[in-house]
Amino acid sequence: MARWEPNARERLVVAALDLFAEQGYDATTVRQIADRAGLTRTTFFRHFPDKREVLFAGQDTHARLLSEAIGTAPGAAGPLEAVGAGLDALAASFPAGRRDFGARLLAVVAHHPELRERAAFKHAGLAGAMAEALRTRGVPEPSASLAAELGARAFDTAYARWTAPDNAEPLGLLAGEALTELRDAAAALA
Repeated sequence: MARWEPNARERLVVAALDLFAEQGYDATTVRQIADRAGLTRTTFFRHFPDKREVLFAGQDTHARLLSEAIGTAPGAAGPLEAVGAGLDALAASFPAGRRDFGARLLAVVAHHPELRERAAFKHAGLAGAMAEALRTRGVPEPSASLAAELGARAFDTAYARWTAPDNAEPLGLLAGEALTELRDAAAALA
């Protein structure tokens, strides 16, 4: 691949995932990722601060999608309905062609403590974005944080189900189902 070809960021993400799967996270260097993508180390560092972050590209976009959709949900929507609108918007940003990528990503993350830690950080960041959007709508604490945490957990659950080899359901449907399951489970605790 020529170094001038477009989609450098995406090429780096794919190259990193391929190398992490082939030889492990610890054994993979930034230089190897850049070489596999047909780019330079300098280009890598224009897009990512380190090799860990390459697998979590898009977190800011995901947080923005969630916040905007929660903020524009109908005024009468309750906290979980607004979170559901956020999950719908986020799910719509994942094309069906990314299922295989997602499955490979989850497998790589599951096998490395540093990546699991970063995934937990991403989860917390998305929950925080949803909680802030709910507070802006006037949802008081602890309801805003609890609804946001249920939303983040529902998305994590739906994403894992979506990437399963035997699944054909759309991510948005799975996210809605997971949110309903968690809402019902929380209600059963009373």
